[in-house]
Amino acid sequence: MTPSDNAIADVLLDLAHQRGVGKTFCPSEAARQLSDDWRPLMADVRRVAATLSLHASQKGQTVDPLTAKGPIRLGLPG
Repeated sequence: MTPSDNAIADVLLDLAHQRGVGKTFCPSEAARQLSDDWRPLMADVRRVAATLSLHASQKGQTVDPLTAKGPIRLGLPG
């Protein structure tokens, strides 16, 4: 069963607040908390992350989580 957008958002925001400002996490951490079969959730996790007040980065540069290719990091905006 695919988790709801609200469930995904809750996990993303919880991870962000656990880390605090200036720290980041991989979106896969959220997906892994939501399901043992987490890989199929990655597109949904990125989609929901794009709607939240989270900063997405790749190699230190700000990116759009919907269009970035490869691994990204998410965190609270500084």
